[in-house]
Amino acid sequence: MKIKWTTIKANLENLSFALPAIIIFAIFYIYPFLKVFQLSVCNWNGIDAFSFSQYYTGLVNFKEILVDKIWWQSMWHAAYITLIALTFQNVLALLLAMACDREMKARNYYRVIFFIPPILSEVVVGLIWQWIYDGNYGLLNHLLQTMGWDQLIHSWLSDPKTALTCVAIVHCWKGFGWGFIILLAGMQTIPRQLYEAAKVDGASSWYAFWHVTVPMMIPVFVLVSILTVLGTMQVFILIYTMTGGGPGYHTEVPVTRILASMTASSRFGYACAQGILFGLVLLILSFTQKKLSERLKQE
Repeated sequence: MKIKWTTIKANLENLSFALPAIIIFAIFYIYPFLKVFQLSVCNWNGIDAFSFSQYYTGLVNFKEILVDKIWWQSMWHAAYITLIALTFQNVLALLLAMACDREMKARNYYRVIFFIPPILSEVVVGLIWQWIYDGNYGLLNHLLQTMGWDQLIHSWLSDPKTALTCVAIVHCWKGFGWGFIILLAGMQTIPRQLYEAAKVDGASSWYAFWHVTVPMMIPVFVLVSILTVLGTMQVFILIYTMTGGGPGYHTEVPVTRILASMTASSRFGYACAQGILFGLVLLILSFTQKKLSERLKQE
């Protein structure tokens, strides 16, 4: 009995240390998460006193999403930005990581410089790039005019044909530093003896990259790709500060649509349903990437 009481007392003491964190997690994560599911089947304006029995509408919100063209257009925009990030952004990060992994002068300074964009405020970055792209007095058009390329002067963020691509480029510029740091850390874990052995066998740098670097870096590539997809699909602040989702709906992304449903339309239930569907899409993407990585490891 004495042993049991000692064990119970030790467990209670351990629980007392974890209890504050559990309470905070329950209040700010678990409760809002469950509340989103509850509101997703209601038609509540966010102002009147909430009564589940009064505002319950079933799956009406989810059915409406299926025919909401603007919502699916925003999903396509997020996918477009993600595709550019997975290719251009991550390839750039890989090339810079490979360069800084070599013995070169001032490589530590380059590491700091390349990591500056990700730690900058997204609001500040968005406003600065909005000025750069401005059609009347923007820096980009000024440079084009100075170089005599007047035919290229354009209202970059006001034209539906260029606005989304311009935003995607800024997102890649701001986010490549995260991939750079992770890829560089992964490369530094590869034993140098493997490269030395490949060099002794007469392997070229390209051969060593494909047969040494790539196989050893597959888990890191998967991690970077998952973080890229999850981060890019949820892009919001850059869009909000640069275009606000315009012109029209040509730069709308899922998060801006959810915000518009809450603030502009006062449809909190519909916004919660959009959030659940969007979260499900991100979960499926992450699960798919994980399965693909496991298959690559087996091969």
